[in-house]
Amino acid sequence: MEMIDVYNENNEFLGYSKTRDEVHEENLFHRHVSAWIMNYEGKILLQQRAFTKKKNPGKWAKTGGHVDAGESCNDALKREIKEEIGLNISDIEEINVFKSENPNYFSYNYIVFTNLNEEDFILQKEEVNSVKYYDIEELESYKKDNNKDFTFCKWNVDDFYNQMNILKEYRNKIKELGQKK
Repeated sequence: MEMIDVYNENNEFLGYSKTRDEVHEENLFHRHVSAWIMNYEGKILLQQRAFTKKKNPGKWAKTGGHVDAGESCNDALKREIKEEIGLNISDIEEINVFKSENPNYFSYNYIVFTNLNEEDFILQKEEVNSVKYYDIEELESYKKDNNKDFTFCKWNVDDFYNQMNILKEYRNKIKELGQKK
């Protein structure tokens, strides 16, 4: 049974945990982690959620999940990435923390870099159907067109474009480093 720590609206731990179902049914604040996974060409890896998933089956999304009781956000992200796509990571960089209401959670967003090709990932079939790299501008066009195949199309427009601008900054840094080699 998956247990999740419960937080107040200020992201302060309340000293107890509940099951994932209870947290969602009672709309309690909890923590979630996700990562933008970028290759050294500046493209973003998304995963297509398994068609058997209850929430957003078959839709394209970032890699991530819930933070288990007693687990740090960094450890949760490393666990989720290893479980879902078989990638061992050591270096992660937190981008921001987003507070969502209805449902109530704090989303810790990270960026992770890899040199793996799409076929190199080991997919957990219960969670992930496939993976694919996308250009940032391609993701922006899907948002603009409100493409229902991508989970980020439900996001607030400002939040989405803030995230895309952060990704573009990282992509620019990667290109600068590549030119210096």
